Amino acid sequence: MLEVKELKKSYGKKEVVKNVSFTIEKGESFGLLGPNGAGKSTTISMICGLIPYDQGEVLVDDLSVKKSPMLIKKKIGVVPQEIALYPTMSAKDNLLFWGAMYGLKGSQAKKRADEVLEFVGLKDRANDRIETFSGGMKRRINIGAALMHEPELLIMDEPTVGIDPQSRNHILETVKKLNEKGMTIIYTSHYMEEVEFLCNRVGIIDHGEVIAIGTQSELCSRLVGGSVIQLNVENETIEALNAIRKLENVKKVVAKEDSNIIEIFAEQPYETLGSIMTAAVNDGMKIGAVEIKEPNLETLFLQLTGRSLRD
Repeated sequence: MLEVKELKKSYGKKEVVKNVSFTIEKGESFGLLGPNGAGKSTTISMICGLIPYDQGEVLVDDLSVKKSPMLIKKKIGVVPQEIALYPTMSAKDNLLFWGAMYGLKGSQAKKRADEVLEFVGLKDRANDRIETFSGGMKRRINIGAALMHEPELLIMDEPTVGIDPQSRNHILETVKKLNEKGMTIIYTSHYMEEVEFLCNRVGIIDHGEVIAIGTQSELCSRLVGGSVIQLNVENETIEALNAIRKLENVKKVVAKEDSNIIEIFAEQPYETLGSIMTAAVNDGMKIGAVEIKEPNLETLFLQLTGRSLRD
């Protein structure tokens, strides 16, 4: 459905996207993860044809974004992070407006708007103005606007930011249903658990480059050390960090900047924890709390980028 080939983009002398390449099969749900400033949003904007790329190629269903932008935009639905709705118009009128942008008219447009309202669970609020909606309801209509023309590829950029848990769960279930019906999804989020729930494969971008890509099990198998022991310390000493690094089963130690958190990647974490605590205390480190995290996408992300997804 989508092929991104050696994509590059610079602003002045700063290269923000560097040789990004990946493919997404039809019917796949693909998670695109990256910390702030990693080049994720720029990559998505180039895929959508919103900004030009300097080098490389983007193909949607074998059509070039550069050569056939209008044909491609008919195949794509975009759910932006910011709400793209008219607040003084009703939910249904918003859907009819965005449907008209894709050529839907008359009874066809009204029927499709009713179907979308039913699907996002807001048919009973069809004639209410958007400005009267909660944040979660606005997000659901925002998704509905992207679905009016029944796109083959749906691109969702942080669709659950700042909403209540109930609306968030509704959106996740909605996206799951769309994918089960055969729609191809690109999903970006600051919530790792959303990507784990929705996505078959995941790509991780950092500093403008794809640094890992694969299924969740394939990516987690790459973890060096397997698990993460997180120490919340009152003070951090170089001697203690060096002593921990020398321990058997300890593969990597990351002292997070501007925080009191130390992340230790270790095999057999429960057996190794005693040695870590002894080494830390013997070299003057005071430990306030300890947490052991089992291997998952979040620990892999931390290991690859040196920061959590929300940093």
